[in-house]
Amino acid sequence: MRRTPLYDAHVGLGAKMIPFAGWEMPVQYTSIIEEHTAVRRAAGMFDVSHMGDIIVRGPGAKELLNQLLTNNFDNLPVGRSLYAHYLDDAGHIIDDTIVYHWLEGEYLLIPNAATTAQILEWIKAHATTQEVLDRSDRLACIAVQGPKAQEILEQLTFEDLEEMKHASARFTEIFAEGKLISGLADKFPVSGFLCDTITRQCKPGTKGTRGEFRELIYLCRTGYTGEDGFEILIENDSAVILWSVLLRAGAEHGLVPAGLGARDTLRLEMGYLLSGTDFDGSQTSLQTGPGWVVKFDHDFIGKGLLLKQKAADDYSRLVCLEFLEKGIPRHGYQIMNDGMVVGMVTSGTMSPCLKKGIAMGYVQPPFHAIGTELDVVIRGASARARIVKPPFYKKG
Repeated sequence: MRRTPLYDAHVGLGAKMIPFAGWEMPVQYTSIIEEHTAVRRAAGMFDVSHMGDIIVRGPGAKELLNQLLTNNFDNLPVGRSLYAHYLDDAGHIIDDTIVYHWLEGEYLLIPNAATTAQILEWIKAHATTQEVLDRSDRLACIAVQGPKAQEILEQLTFEDLEEMKHASARFTEIFAEGKLISGLADKFPVSGFLCDTITRQCKPGTKGTRGEFRELIYLCRTGYTGEDGFEILIENDSAVILWSVLLRAGAEHGLVPAGLGARDTLRLEMGYLLSGTDFDGSQTSLQTGPGWVVKFDHDFIGKGLLLKQKAADDYSRLVCLEFLEKGIPRHGYQIMNDGMVVGMVTSGTMSPCLKKGIAMGYVQPPFHAIGTELDVVIRGASARARIVKPPFYKKG
């Protein structure tokens, strides 16, 4: 099992550690419901350093992305990000990803932990003039999510976070001093991959004369919870210090460390896909959605099959099911209509916010329309559910 740079910090906080995609990760610190609720009401902090970090740069970088991914990157400006799918030659989803245009003509791709090696080889196999770099072992990532996330980060940066739009990102410095670093290590890296990457554009971070923490980061206004929030890419060697500083800075705002359990229930309340669960290599982007993830205005691997599938319009679709009766749905449960199996649950839980069962699953036509009522078989008994438009949880 691999471990992120924050492993000891998780253990020190009493986290329950579990195997996940080849990594030993925290599933919870106190309880999944407490951590879930904290993110919805205040803020939660997640270690997502197990995700991959792949850079594509050089002549033809944008063209390579357009060839490999379902979305179109022609008009993605520097400092913005876009969600997309990789498809294989048969049109099936290999993985989903966020792509950041972090420097002019240079892109940072974030594949899922379980597929990073596969995606790296897939990109390299199709690259010609482009340079493909794996920096997954160099960078850590900490996500601060929730309505108080901006207030917490504003204590640690001079950036105007208010004007940072969702899906935007930038290189900046993060800093801390006084009680925020009291008792922590007094030696911090002042150079590394991030500094080397943008030396031509800005000065690298420097160590303060009184031992203040000051480090270069890549700050992204993105997340996987449906709440406002930020994902912070930082050098591995500085991750533990940043984690501790964030915990101290966020304490008065209700920030708590949160594990994979809450991350899963939060994303499910929003109807977000989980790689390997909601798609497993046998589905296409038309089946999973969202619709805007596929742009047919450019050529990409798998496009021909998607066009044929779209024309036939006879494929099962991933739907969101909100339960009308008591029951907690789980992966693999059958979805029925009048005693006939019409689909299968891929993700399910008891929603901490809605206090009812919610699920995602594939349903064959013509039973996938919004408003359709179906039965889910739970331990031999049927529970009624209705297909709804995502997200399940709507703020306000």
